[in-house]
Amino acid sequence: MAGIYIHIPFCRKLCYYCDFYHVISNDDNTLFITALKKEAELRADYIAGNTVSTVYFGGGTPSVFNYKEIGTILDHLRKHFVFDTECEITIELNPDDITSDYLTGLLQTGVNRISLGVQSWRDEDLKLMNRRHTAAQALDVLENAITAGFENISVDLIYGVPGMGLENWASNLDKTLSFDIKHLSAYHLTIEPGTVFNKMKEKGLLKEIDEDDSTSEFNLLLEKTESTGFINYEISNFGKPGFFSVHNTNYWKQVPYLGLGPSAHSFNGYSRQWNIKDVKKYTGSVNSGKLSFEKEELDIKTKFNEYVMTSLRTMWGIDLDYVEKIFEKEGYDYVINLSGKFINYGLMKQDDNNLVLTNQGKMISDNIISEFIMSPSGV
Repeated sequence: MAGIYIHIPFCRKLCYYCDFYHVISNDDNTLFITALKKEAELRADYIAGNTVSTVYFGGGTPSVFNYKEIGTILDHLRKHFVFDTECEITIELNPDDITSDYLTGLLQTGVNRISLGVQSWRDEDLKLMNRRHTAAQALDVLENAITAGFENISVDLIYGVPGMGLENWASNLDKTLSFDIKHLSAYHLTIEPGTVFNKMKEKGLLKEIDEDDSTSEFNLLLEKTESTGFINYEISNFGKPGFFSVHNTNYWKQVPYLGLGPSAHSFNGYSRQWNIKDVKKYTGSVNSGKLSFEKEELDIKTKFNEYVMTSLRTMWGIDLDYVEKIFEKEGYDYVINLSGKFINYGLMKQDDNNLVLTNQGKMISDNIISEFIMSPSGV
């Protein structure tokens, strides 16, 4: 079992909070798609012997590609990889790119899961974040996606937005959860270095909300999702039973995946590699038959740290049996000894033989995870 991630770096407009690699779209995707296909051929051996269980179009803004272009890429992948009959195929969509015909066309390509970047149902928030769509456009797309026949729909929301407040966040959640969607991704706004928001913050034009307000908004998120049948299976992700993101869950469970496109990462269990972060250089090198990437061999310490970083964010937590088997007694003792204080503080609990964060612990998950990171002299 393996996944394929396809990075589409093109955007029509820069969102002020985004620090992912992207370039402004020029509407001519021919050379780029040719490069994606070529890279898939050149790197087919990377996950050789594995059935592809998930394909994920991320970005950037994958929906700048029309559905025929998405279909062309998928058809090419099917020629070079063995797809599982129940393969989950996801695409991230921006509401202002999408029409009813686009949604119908996507279904015909085999895409069976969409992730809709709503972010907020308030135009004030969307304008602040420099999103291209309006709340009305997002509403139309969500209704049309349900009508078109998509049964696996995820909505993205952002909270912790300056000026939103708890009441408006509650309204955003209520509106989202009133639809027959199966998945919600809700991310607290983080002001990252190099973003427009960070420049605004440095100039005193934007102020992050305080910790108490963040806690209140997160607790409200947990309360409303639980009351409507969603399971918080990862800190920022909520799914109805049977509708967790298979692709992302496989990331967290160290399932191999192949990343195609500029800046895309790949993982085979033993090493991690990432493509050059430059569209022109990527396209030129791949179309000439060459691959341009960096690679890191994963030693036992790095594997331990990656396992801890991913597993502690999920409802499954740290599997103590797995730790003892893979990282032996040293790794097991390290985890047990360190977890004690977090259990005493009510930030972590032990379910059977798994260590998981409590709701209180989830609020400071980054701090807890950082304490579990093994130093070079460890394990």
